[in-house]
Amino acid sequence: MTTLNIHGYKGIPHNAAYSALCGMTENIISPEIDYDIDNPEVILIRLLDICAAEKIDMIVGTSLGGFFASVISAKYNKPLLLVNPCLQPQNIIPALGYEGDVSWFEKLSTEFEKLDMEHIRCIIGDKDEVIGDHAFTKKLLGMERITVIPSGIHSGATLNLEKHFPMMVKQIKIQKTC
Repeated sequence: MTTLNIHGYKGIPHNAAYSALCGMTENIISPEIDYDIDNPEVILIRLLDICAAEKIDMIVGTSLGGFFASVISAKYNKPLLLVNPCLQPQNIIPALGYEGDVSWFEKLSTEFEKLDMEHIRCIIGDKDEVIGDHAFTKKLLGMERITVIPSGIHSGATLNLEKHFPMMVKQIKIQKTC
């Protein structure tokens, strides 16, 4: 199984999700993304190209990476694991120092309507200091797809991903790419 791991804003490719995926998947593609330098359209095109070229079977997205992962999952109908996803970045990332145009995110969020909810699982910290209560995520995905970690904050390192990822992967239907 080949997995695309997309880190968050000001994050790193070898993040907590990457560490949790090691040993679970045969191949992890985890590109470095500078969200401040590249505009969102360029980032999405790059990620779509990676997904097609590498025959990605599953996508993992953390924070802002969760937005991109969700758009790609909707486009290619790929199984999706989300970690404290930032699904409304237009409301969050300006406060984190992002100076780019956020209207693109709002426009592209209409893609979420195409998500196959049976192929999605999400893990959030109930003390997430960046996203807050994840009200939008809970409404979009439904609580049956979300694992809430008591006292977990925004950092994936606080969510015990190594424990939860194997169970979450079993719950979604992974279809091998031909």
